[in-house]
Amino acid sequence: MSNLLNETFSSLLQLFSFKYLAFLAIFLILIYKWFSTSANASPPSPPKLPIIGNLHQLGQHLQRSLQTLAQRHGPLMLLHFGSVPVLVVSSDETAREIMKTHDITFANRPKNTFFKKFCYNFKDVASAPYGEYWRQMKSICVLNLLSNTRVRSFCAVREEETKSMIDNITKHCSSSPSSVSSAFNLSEMLETLTNDVICRVALGRKYSDGGERGRTFKNLAGELMLVMSHIHIGDYIPWLAWITRLNGLDAKFDDLAKRFDEFLEIVVQEHMDEFHGLSKNEDQKDLVDVLLCLQADSPIDRVSIKAIILDIFVGGTDTSFTLLEWTMSELLRHPRVMEKLQNEVRGIVGKKTDIIREDDLVGMHYLKAVIKETLRLHPSVPLLLPRLSTQDAQINGYNIKANTQVIVNAWQIGRDPKSYNKPEEFEPERFLDSAIDYKGNYFHYIP
Repeated sequence: MSNLLNETFSSLLQLFSFKYLAFLAIFLILIYKWFSTSANASPPSPPKLPIIGNLHQLGQHLQRSLQTLAQRHGPLMLLHFGSVPVLVVSSDETAREIMKTHDITFANRPKNTFFKKFCYNFKDVASAPYGEYWRQMKSICVLNLLSNTRVRSFCAVREEETKSMIDNITKHCSSSPSSVSSAFNLSEMLETLTNDVICRVALGRKYSDGGERGRTFKNLAGELMLVMSHIHIGDYIPWLAWITRLNGLDAKFDDLAKRFDEFLEIVVQEHMDEFHGLSKNEDQKDLVDVLLCLQADSPIDRVSIKAIILDIFVGGTDTSFTLLEWTMSELLRHPRVMEKLQNEVRGIVGKKTDIIREDDLVGMHYLKAVIKETLRLHPSVPLLLPRLSTQDAQINGYNIKANTQVIVNAWQIGRDPKSYNKPEEFEPERFLDSAIDYKGNYFHYIP
């Protein structure tokens, strides 16, 4: 009897041990798979440090640093700027996923200190939260400020200012003795050209012709471009925001924002006085006039007008100037391209005029190719404006959490050897027989 009990107990113990071990094995396998899946679900990410995250891996030229990291970790990688998760996009396929397939999910913009202080708490188009206000402001800009009709209406402004710059260059060269090489600062002239065109188009007058207002505007514009390059540490490490109060950056932001607002307030008030005093033909209206006319039938107010004008100034001056400067640099570095372009221009314009008219540009296919190639290698905005995910999403099999910032490295995408043969070389001919345009339809070309 005792032997039977011992055998029965031994059998039950073995059975229990087997079930226990089997259960333990299954449990461990499930845990391993869960952790593996969780790890694989996130985009590749380089090791980060406490507090600063991956900030120590970023150099002075951010687009180059991100390119180097992407070569190690792939075209979709997750970095941490302080405590902020940042998804870096470095290929046309992933850019298409973000900007087209999941465009609504990534339609928001992160809130940073610059846009909050200078754009009236995100009342402009570039930084406004995705929603009804943003849709209305974007519609106003697209239909009334950036339409083909409106752009053509400022043709005379662009031609006049271009001729003025060329006349200044000619005058400068002719004033020097023929035996002496005449040097001049072309970058400064190009910067003045872009500022004058944007100011006449947006504000109705240029401010480079001296006077107190001209000096004020020049100082404000220079300071604005300078503060845009500053990083506000509180945007990435919130508990260190006190540093910018201590080092004076907050005070500098507040002071410049106040002075810029005072300048824009004077401009808007002058336009309002003219608006009530006389009527202008459609071709005589600048962009402030157009926005004032729209006030009666749209939700746009005085603050929105100033915010939109600031967008136009920031988006239209430095970007255009940078493109012109890089184009001239590449032409000087590539005499073959310059000679070919000169022959095209002279062949179309000839000796009929001392200035190229915009109508002449229709047949200048090589000029358009030169501009496209310059934008490919040197996009005016190397890193597109950051986006912000409004909800969880899955991109290329990776899980992207809500409130993740997204940076598209347009500079790297334009140099991708998968899309371009000899991507580091300046070859305008690659665009001569190409239908690629600037309208965002081709994600390997998003300058």
